[in-house]
Amino acid sequence: MMKAVALTDLREMDTIDLSDPQIEHPKDVRIRMGTVGVCGSDIHYYTTGRIGSQVVQYPYRVGHEGAGVVVETGPEVTRVKPGDRIAIEPAISCWECDQCKVGRHHTCRNLRFLGCPGQAEGCLSEFLVMPEECCFPIPDSMTLDQAALSEPLAIGVYAVQQSIPMDGAKVGILGMGPIGLSVMLPARAKGASRIYVTDRIDARLDIARQAGADWGGNPDTEDVVAAIEEREPYNLDVVFDCCGQQEALDQAVEMLKPGGKLMIVGIPEVDRISFSIDKLRRKEIAIQNVRRQVDCVQEALDLIATKAIDVDFMVTHRYPFDRTKTAFDLVAGYEDGVVKAMIDFGVE
Repeated sequence: MMKAVALTDLREMDTIDLSDPQIEHPKDVRIRMGTVGVCGSDIHYYTTGRIGSQVVQYPYRVGHEGAGVVVETGPEVTRVKPGDRIAIEPAISCWECDQCKVGRHHTCRNLRFLGCPGQAEGCLSEFLVMPEECCFPIPDSMTLDQAALSEPLAIGVYAVQQSIPMDGAKVGILGMGPIGLSVMLPARAKGASRIYVTDRIDARLDIARQAGADWGGNPDTEDVVAAIEEREPYNLDVVFDCCGQQEALDQAVEMLKPGGKLMIVGIPEVDRISFSIDKLRRKEIAIQNVRRQVDCVQEALDLIATKAIDVDFMVTHRYPFDRTKTAFDLVAGYEDGVVKAMIDFGVE
């Protein structure tokens, strides 16, 4: 038997006993979990029980930012071996549908994503079985925390790839939680000339400035649109919304120059958002949604391994597995300057 932590009601979690997951397919990999990062989407499920049409049926395990150690492999696995330390890609694609065949396996018709209701149970458990294509070996120099952080960083890498060429770009990022920071780091690494960030938590603005933002503002205490326009009278080339708030989306449209691009990366808690069509049309603003990432995990790991990007500063809190609920309450309440809380399973 193994221990797991499951949601049992709104803002309630319990430790439960489950049978150890077993290898069922030739390319399965059995993993001892080492660390799991608490993500904003996990918190959505914890506090509201849903994200859009995806509704939790209790009990249910969340968690998808994970890393661990391989303990067993199926007979056809060649990518990893027992003892390997790995980062885990949480998206399990079918590789057979039309989306997979054109390289869009992140929008696979039969996608199973860890910790996503109706798809797959999350990785808040002592052991996990995943297909080998979801297992990425990491070098000895990389920590398991860094490996787990490759998941949000890969989203940032993908969002930047899908936006505009970064060389010389003037960039806005609204919401400086882990995803906003994960966008900022590759934007800077790929040549953005100026990066303007906003957040309602001053401590996060301080962290963003220290990590490379040129300017940071709190929309609750100043007119961030006017402040950015004062510095960039021709406005910004691209704005990444990483908080999913209607007010931020409205600000993004104001900040963008004609012909600019709005990247929607954050997950709104509401079913509908709106825009001023007059402003969108007159500026000819392009809007693109970002659905997680595709084929960016290895690049994210390489950026960390080569020290082109430092992610260590994101980890502000760490809790043992038996204090998972404390970590979730901390993140849900934005307490104690938390950016990223990690759940530590005590595995080296």
